[in-house]
Amino acid sequence: MAKKSKQTSKAVASKASKILNDNRYSSNSKSVAGSALSQTRPGRKK
Repeated sequence: MAKKSKQTSKAVASKASKILNDNRYSSNSKSVAGSALSQTRPGRKK
């Protein structure tokens, strides 16, 4: 069976990053945002 890997889109990753940096969101929201970011492709190192 082929292994399917799902990746988070750049738009969703950007919103998830904003949620993690904003204190108005609950810990549950931040947990979901962190999970979404963990499924992104690694970015380029500068």
